[in-house]
Amino acid sequence: MRLDDSRESDNVEDRRAGGPRIGGRGTIGIGTIVLALVAMYFGVDPSVVLQMAEGPPVQQQQAPATRPPANDKQAVFVSKVLGETEDTWSAIFQKDLNRQYVPPKLVLFRGATPTACGTGQSAMGPFYCPGDSKVYIDLAFFDELQNRFKAPGDFAQAYVIAHEVGHHVQHLLGISDQVDNLRRRNPSQANALSVRMELQADCFAGLWAQRANAARNILESGDVEEALAAATAIGDDRLQKQGQGYVVPDTFTHGSSEQRVRWFKRGLESGSLKQCDTFAASSL
Repeated sequence: MRLDDSRESDNVEDRRAGGPRIGGRGTIGIGTIVLALVAMYFGVDPSVVLQMAEGPPVQQQQAPATRPPANDKQAVFVSKVLGETEDTWSAIFQKDLNRQYVPPKLVLFRGATPTACGTGQSAMGPFYCPGDSKVYIDLAFFDELQNRFKAPGDFAQAYVIAHEVGHHVQHLLGISDQVDNLRRRNPSQANALSVRMELQADCFAGLWAQRANAARNILESGDVEEALAAATAIGDDRLQKQGQGYVVPDTFTHGSSEQRVRWFKRGLESGSLKQCDTFAASSL
């Protein structure tokens, strides 16, 4: 990626200095973490898993939030990617929706951290919490993306961030609330609705890449392939096959590898919000 001329976002909170902090409603056991790994990777709302597993509310503890060190290359990269999402989505909201974009905060943490959705764990992977409009990420995940999922490259990492910001866009547009209402009325459709949410966030990530590149020429040769490799690596079918040796499509919450790739490419090729309406699609 070409980010030399990109600005760093001011919306990054660094909680890593104090190490892991357990807070929220209580502690989370290993069973919950395993469930989170399967069902919540790149999740939109971890509260569904977290709140079922946790007890009564307790006082939260939190490492002081600071700006990342200027010599932390990985944190600078994340800050620049977040800045690119802010500039791109601000332009989209103004031009296409005639409204102001309110950017999310991005929190860097290690191990665990309190969130408005419960206790966030590194084992869950990056996630977005609509309760506080924050994206949470342990940067060690990027090593896992490269080593465990065989999806290296800076644009693969940017795709991860753009996907989570896509969930924030859904929150701002009221899509998340509509889906939550549908889930409560039709619990049997919860997984299917989650898949459509996740695929739309993939499409929004592709849309962001197309618009950012058109405005500031950020993409280099091989970048798109890196993102497609990441989308392939974290498809439900691929994760289930790796984790349990077989695939159960009815339990998908994020979509298959093929679906995730297809919807990312749809956003990338169209650059259109309308083309990312997974809820209107007759098939995914």
